[in-house]
Amino acid sequence: MIFKWKERFETGIEEIDKQHKRLFEIGTQIYNLASKDDGTDHYDAIVGLIHELKDYTVYHFRYEEEQLEKANYSDIEAHKMEHQRFIDKLNETEAEDIDVNQKQVLMDMIEFIINWVSGHIVGTDFKYRELLMETLK
Repeated sequence: MIFKWKERFETGIEEIDKQHKRLFEIGTQIYNLASKDDGTDHYDAIVGLIHELKDYTVYHFRYEEEQLEKANYSDIEAHKMEHQRFIDKLNETEAEDIDVNQKQVLMDMIEFIINWVSGHIVGTDFKYRELLMETLK
């Protein structure tokens, strides 16, 4: 499984880890759909999963940013900018592109999600881990 949750992704903050795991689950659904080679048009399912990913990502980012604001995290603006870049990338996926080349759009999205999510969690989210663990006690 390409979107396998690993212990190294755990922030130690239960709610954030739960939300990160959900993002991995959606990524797995996208991968499973991309792996289907049944000659069927999966446009509606692809669009549905992309919308689900966008909606859940916005929910997760809002939650995380609220926690960072409460904790007076000093690097919150840079963190928000990273979040916005992810959302912007998701928004770049056009319905026409999906319709023309479903498999390629999904594979590009999978590569982007894997690189971004794993890098963001281990790189950026771990910077606030100690502060939030202390604040949420």
